[in-house]
Parts: sequence; C-alpha cells; structure tokens
Amino acid sequence: MSVTPTDLRARAEGVAGHLPGLILSAERLAAMVAPGAHGLRRAGPGEDFWQYRPAGAGDGARSIDWRRSGRSDSQFVRDREAQTAQSAALWLSRAPGMDFTGGPDRPTKAERGQILTLALGMLMLRGGEKVGLLGQPARAGRIQADRLAEQLATGTAAEDAAPAHALRPNLRVVILSDFLTDPGWVADLLAQAAGLGLSGLLFQILDPDEAHFPYDGAVEFRSGSLRHDSRDAGGLRAAYLARLAERQAWLEGQARRAGWQFGTHLTDADPAQALNWLWQALGQGAR
Repeated sequence: MSVTPTDLRARAEGVAGHLPGLILSAERLAAMVAPGAHGLRRAGPGEDFWQYRPAGAGDGARSIDWRRSGRSDSQFVRDREAQTAQSAALWLSRAPGMDFTGGPDRPTKAERGQILTLALGMLMLRGGEKVGLLGQPARAGRIQADRLAEQLATGTAAEDAAPAHALRPNLRVVILSDFLTDPGWVADLLAQAAGLGLSGLLFQILDPDEAHFPYDGAVEFRSGSLRHDSRDAGGLRAAYLARLAERQAWLEGQARRAGWQFGTHLTDADPAQALNWLWQALGQGAR
C-alpha cells in the first residue's frame, strides 16, 4: 500500500509529538555562548546568536538595548556573532527486502523506517538544525519537513548501500537499514566517515519473524527476486539465529570502533521507543 507524503508526515507527527527538539550542535553552542547569555535567537540562513553584556565606555547610545536596560539599573548592549549550525544527514535503505512484513498487523520495515526517519528529521528541524537525506541538500525550516516527506514517500530507487561519496564534513549521520544484505558497504562508509571526523548511528530495523525465525515445516523464503524452498525450516533456526547474532555483533563492533552507535528495533514494538533511542543516542554524541 502506497503512502502519501501527507499521510507519512501526519504519522511521523504522532510519533514525534511527545519528544523535544534535538539540537545537534549543543556542544558547539555551549562553548560559544558566554556566561550570562540570556537567550538564543535564530533567523534562518545566516543564523546568529545574541547575548547581553553590560555597556562599556566605548558603546554609543545607539548600541544600547533600551528595552533590556529598562528592566534594571544598568545599561546593556546586545552582541551578535555568527553561528555555524551543524547539519544532519539521514539515510533509509530501499533494498527490496525492506518491503517485508511477517503479518498484516504490523508495518513493513520500509514503512517503519519512513516514519522514524521523518520523525527524527522533524525533531531536529524543530531544534533549528539543518537536515536532509544523505546526498541531498540539508536545509532548516518547516518546509524542509515537507521535502523530507516527499522524498521518503516517492523514492523508488532500490538503494541497498548508503553512498559513502555523499558524506561531507560537519555532518552527523543516521543510517537506517535491516543490514541483512552484503554489509561490505558499511565498513566503507564508516572508513570514509572516520576520515572526515563524522559521528553517527547505525540503526537496524527488523521484522519479529526475522529476529526470532518462528518457521517450521515446508516454507518458501523470498527476498526480492530471490527464492529458497525449505522442507524443514525449523532445522535452519539455530544456524540462522547464530548468523544474525554474528552480523549484529559485527555491526556493533564496526560502529564502536568508528565512534558511532548501533541500535536495533522490531516493527511490532512502539515506534516512539525507537525514536526516543535515536534522540538520546544523538544527544550523547553531541556532548
């Protein structure tokens, strides 16, 4: 079933509604804002921050903020300095296997990934950050949420690997995939990211059937154009689960060595829990 950009955004709003906006550049801003700063104000592209300081002997009457000064016995000047906003790049796998769902009562991995990607982007946009899909321009503002919804809902290219060549300096990167295909691209991406000094998250989305392998008897397994018939699916369970655990351990190790974090999510779980993990993980990386 196709999802319109409007539907996708509405569902993402529901997931993201209870979480505060995430400011990816919190550490940088904390270092830039001097003690005694009274606020942060953004004005779109060419953003700046302002802070009050006591007026000095060299400050003329035109530089005095009389509204602020009227609330005290001292005179204050409002300083403005350039602020460099950090950008975030999000990528969601569009491999054919992402269209899998083990039951009609839960979404496909692609559908859950769309909701989480957009909801996370919306949280960062609310915090004043610039956000875009990996390989696309990162922008700030409410209209960018509409662009993200459009791109996520209409994208048709069967992308199985995140494009490492699209990485740029000063990005924080979030990669969402089932990571069930050849993972060689992950190592390449993380190596490129390390060279640029980038941090980020690897987030694995799986259907519960993929996580627990509840199959028995004769089963035909499908993944895109691939087919495999098994007369004793239960006999494959132990080997499959061992391979899955091995893959997850490899992903976690690759992420840790690159200074990234690795998380997992099942499509029968509350998407708000997944979004909360992503939010907290990015917040930890920003400190």
